[in-house]
Amino acid sequence: MKEYTGKTLDEVLKKIAGTQDCAIEDITYNVISEDKGGLFGFNKSVTVEAYTSKDVKEFIFDYLGTYFTELDQSVSIEIIVDHNKERDNELLYRVILDAENNAIIIGKNGQTLRAISTVVRSAVSHTFKKRIGVVIDVNHYKEDRYKKVKMMAKREAINVAKTHIDVELDPMPNDERKVIHQYLQDFRNVTTISVGEGNKRHLCIKYDPDKVVKKKEEKTEE
Repeated sequence: MKEYTGKTLDEVLKKIAGTQDCAIEDITYNVISEDKGGLFGFNKSVTVEAYTSKDVKEFIFDYLGTYFTELDQSVSIEIIVDHNKERDNELLYRVILDAENNAIIIGKNGQTLRAISTVVRSAVSHTFKKRIGVVIDVNHYKEDRYKKVKMMAKREAINVAKTHIDVELDPMPNDERKVIHQYLQDFRNVTTISVGEGNKRHLCIKYDPDKVVKKKEEKTEE
């Protein structure tokens, strides 16, 4: 993070907002030192560590640019700043990659893409000293994958609700399990739990006769 110094916190924040062309409310900061300036307050100063969404975007872009340059891969990078509704509307950085050979970046069953995502999230959170939401996709691979797992989960959930027989799905990564967990919250008479450890962790869709949802949500099953 960058350090900024001024006579008062208000002055510092206004300086950052002017430099970054953003609202003061969009600045994340931490006061690291404050000098009250002696008896009459002369020479007082405040120093803060601060960043904005622009700083995070630049870091992600530079980090991935260096990463793919070292791999001799030509990749276009698009970063979209969104709001994460699951985490009190915190900022979520959606990174869309597109390369000459997207299959190499995705890897078998998306394993390479997941590894890249883990490394980037760790680097961003370490640099800005806060857990920051970063989602990396390759030419909308994840988006298409999520649609497919939702459709599969829908078929299985409808079957469980009708037959009252629980179903265990194949092992899948955490993000895909999470998508199904959230999606099936809107289904009557089924619940989901994660079972197993490591790469064998998977979802179980269970019949739940006591689960009901609001009428408008039940339309999801139709």
